[in-house]
Amino acid sequence: MLIKSLVLKKDYLTTVNEKATLEEALKVLEDSGFRCVPILDDTGTIFRGNIYKMHIYRHKSQGGEMDLPVTYLLKNATKTIKVNSPFFKVFFNIKDLPYISVLDEENKFYGILTHSRLLDMLSDAWNIKNGSYVLTVLSDNSRGNLVKMSKIISKYTNMASVMTLDASASELGGDFVRRTLFTLPSGVSEITMKTVVDKLQRKGYVVAEIEDLQAGMTIMSDENPGVFIQK
Repeated sequence: MLIKSLVLKKDYLTTVNEKATLEEALKVLEDSGFRCVPILDDTGTIFRGNIYKMHIYRHKSQGGEMDLPVTYLLKNATKTIKVNSPFFKVFFNIKDLPYISVLDEENKFYGILTHSRLLDMLSDAWNIKNGSYVLTVLSDNSRGNLVKMSKIISKYTNMASVMTLDASASELGGDFVRRTLFTLPSGVSEITMKTVVDKLQRKGYVVAEIEDLQAGMTIMSDENPGVFIQK
């Protein structure tokens, strides 16, 4: 369960009881420094929604009563995912939220998944810390392309990580539909990297971009293709 491993569990979170007033909720938010916290019921197991600091400030500035229950300004009551939800569902639900609340199999509040934890996971998948170069290779959706590209690369070096992304046909002139990002491990020389790129392109795979992770720069891209490719 990938999501479960990324969740910050409720025991380590700052939350507000549903019976708290807006004044009490504001104090919790100001003391914690968070811009938003979950609202839970008396048992601490049922997620009611989120309370945002800015909504309370706006309410207060407009002369609103601060002894109203915190649920008066409750938001995101239905913005939740299950702890066993498919990972792609996170991206459709989290969007502009600072975090998304996670429920267990019994619909009880389990914790939250934050944007930062999600980005950390993607960073780990990219293997930036242990990589040398990232090659973005374009291909069509033909069966066996990933295996063929991997075989070419593995003749010269290991792979630290591989990620496959879909790209629209219109974006790529209708010729390619998939981007595969190969991260080469640290220690791979520039000569080896150039050899890999050359072999890929000779087999008809377009290397659209090359990123040097250690230098923190892009050394070849669609706008400047084939700068150093060996022929």
